[in-house]
Amino acid sequence: MPKGSMTIKNGLLVTPFAVLPGTVVIENGVISYAGSDRQAPEGVEPVLDAQGAYVAPGFIDIHVHGGGGGDTMDGSRESLELMGQTFSRWGTTAFLPTTVTAGHRETLQAVEAVREVAEKGTGGARVLGIHLEGPYIDMEKRGAHNPEYVRLPLLDELEEIWRSAGPLLKLVTLAPEQDGAEAAVKRLRSWGVTVAVGHSNATYEQVMMAHLWGASHICHVFNAMRGLHHREPGVVGAALTCDGFSVELICDGVHVHRAAMDLVLRAKGPDKIVLITDTLRAMGLPEGRYQLGGLDIEVTAEAARLLTGELAGSTLSMAKAVKNAVTMLGVSLPEAVRMASYNPARTIGISHRKGSLAVGKDGDVALFDSELNPLATIVGGQVVYQRI
Repeated sequence: MPKGSMTIKNGLLVTPFAVLPGTVVIENGVISYAGSDRQAPEGVEPVLDAQGAYVAPGFIDIHVHGGGGGDTMDGSRESLELMGQTFSRWGTTAFLPTTVTAGHRETLQAVEAVREVAEKGTGGARVLGIHLEGPYIDMEKRGAHNPEYVRLPLLDELEEIWRSAGPLLKLVTLAPEQDGAEAAVKRLRSWGVTVAVGHSNATYEQVMMAHLWGASHICHVFNAMRGLHHREPGVVGAALTCDGFSVELICDGVHVHRAAMDLVLRAKGPDKIVLITDTLRAMGLPEGRYQLGGLDIEVTAEAARLLTGELAGSTLSMAKAVKNAVTMLGVSLPEAVRMASYNPARTIGISHRKGSLAVGKDGDVALFDSELNPLATIVGGQVVYQRI
């Protein structure tokens, strides 16, 4: 992607722990200064006057199936471009296109499209790599995944995906109770891939064993997993009590009750929560009937559901997820932004170059007004969305 230079002045910089007035300077796509207005270097143009708006690190969505009419499983450059351009309207500067359970050839096609677009860019949010959600999941806890393609982990399949994706394979969600899961987790970790437990009916002990194998993340906590019971804590119990797990949270008030979200916050703290959207191709489009992995989905203002009633992803934006974290969970703005930027970057091993307004990191920035409505999105020092 082309790299730009610019100055963002008169902003309220959202740092990991405070909001401070200041300026951000980006040169050749990288942050070269973030600090007070008085000490900011001059001469880097163009200059964007934030007019007192919040200036935050761009959001990173590591679990997102589609948006703007595009879907990861379309396996096309055009769909990924639609997704990236759509997400950038809500402050997202980078994302992991996420697969659903499908045939192996369909998955490989999605991987190949991701590889092409990761290099060339979308004209909006960057494609960082790919998140494989399924097909190695539990049939009972499959949620909105197509049962026709649910199967046990196969090393041959994973190795073929790795040969195609290489380091772009960032995250894999699987059910650790399945035969072959141990070998799969260990192989994935040997490649440096983050492994998440999800769509799983595993016991507490099975999840903790998966952690010993190398799993370190929990896919959309509370959803599509064995719940918390006082004699069998299940996946949820392991997720909440094991400090070695970060957890994804769909913060829309539909997927997880406010009281349960509060429990997650009390158990994990803001540093171990990763806000995600789990959005579908319908994100940013009118209500109606869409498809996900060959299954019909009914999208309303309230939720996206299979025709049988089960929840099926969302149409949530990262900007709305951050706002909900502030209003529903009661976290501070720096904490909410951290849950949407630094935490996901750390989860997939890229926090050294993304996730905060720090010198030397990528010039990915989101501007918001006092009501947390998006005003501008900057990717690599280039404005990809603006209404300020």
